[in-house]
Amino acid sequence: MKLHTLKPAEGSTHKQIRIGRGEASGKGGTSTQGNKGGQSRAGYQRKNAHEGGQMPIQRRIPKRGFKNINRVEYTVFNLGQIDQLQEKYTFSEFSPENLYINGLINRTDKVKILATGELKAKLVFKVNAISVKAKEAIEANGGSVEIVK
Repeated sequence: MKLHTLKPAEGSTHKQIRIGRGEASGKGGTSTQGNKGGQSRAGYQRKNAHEGGQMPIQRRIPKRGFKNINRVEYTVFNLGQIDQLQEKYTFSEFSPENLYINGLINRTDKVKILATGELKAKLVFKVNAISVKAKEAIEANGGSVEIVK
């Protein structure tokens, strides 16, 4: 094998078709652009939802629903989950900072505690929201709850 004998693999290269280089080339005249109109001219951009004059689908379909811009999204933890997390990570305080440090939530997530399951560990809770039953269960177990913003 020598450098002057190297060739690309069969079928891997194609001859470039030069359009707009005169009638003799077979690709002159309108240069494969068709006749007249915006699409034959430079700078043409097709509109995203244009359907050739038919009413676009986003206008044919009725609007439904409502997106509440004031909704507060919480990352929810149940008492049963908290017991398992406490065994695994040995929390003394259940707070968003501890959860973030251990990679369980994102920095801006808000934490809410719900009462599903049983809590055996005695913990200090610093959370954004908590259900009434969960608060009662924590305080009955000897823990304390503080609501943080």
